[in-house]
Amino acid sequence: MDISSAIFDRSASDLDSCPDESLPEFAFIGRSNVGKSSLLNTLAGKAGLARVSPTPGFTKLINIFTVNKNWRLVDLPGYGFASGARKDSAKFNKAVANYLKHRTNLCSVFALIDATLPPQEIDIEFVGWLTSNAVPYVIVFTKMDRVSAAAAQANIAAFTERIAAWFEKLPPMFTCSAATGQGRANLLGVIDELLKAIDAEAAQAPSAADPTENLPVLSVKAKARENRKRRPDLNRPW
Repeated sequence: MDISSAIFDRSASDLDSCPDESLPEFAFIGRSNVGKSSLLNTLAGKAGLARVSPTPGFTKLINIFTVNKNWRLVDLPGYGFASGARKDSAKFNKAVANYLKHRTNLCSVFALIDATLPPQEIDIEFVGWLTSNAVPYVIVFTKMDRVSAAAAQANIAAFTERIAAWFEKLPPMFTCSAATGQGRANLLGVIDELLKAIDAEAAQAPSAADPTENLPVLSVKAKARENRKRRPDLNRPW
């Protein structure tokens, strides 16, 4: 995948503040200090697109970037950040949960895990939350340049063992380094595959009037559930 443009769209404090749902979105999230913003800059090929801060938990808003004018990267606040008031932490966690559960154009979440560490309970819990809420995701182990290959593989194996019982087939897993660019092509390949699946589905869709047009109006949650069923299934591990 070639990226010809990547521009900042907006920072949103909640789901209602996000842009319209006309473009596919790919969200990145992880524990504070996992290297999320650096990875987004590497993927976009544009240093400084997502602001990198030495302070854990700097990202507190949902930051949205439009790529190639036809899809979006979404930088979600890290969970478990150390700085900021507790009430702010709870507030943004709620915003993230609403985004993940109800954003109908969300194609996949990239759950970032620090490869330099053994399994962290907060990461295990978050992946479990994604699974129980039927949010499509892939797992990405970051900072591969900061750890030996043997140590990284041991940490990845230990993490995999912790979640294996939840699945008949494990979710897709990737490794990356924002510093060296390792894994960039693979992650962009995931996005490209999903975009092609969306285009193929759109090409096959009937052009007739919407058959659901005259059905009773669904609640917001019911609409979200129905729309989630229409998300591409390529990376859904259940």
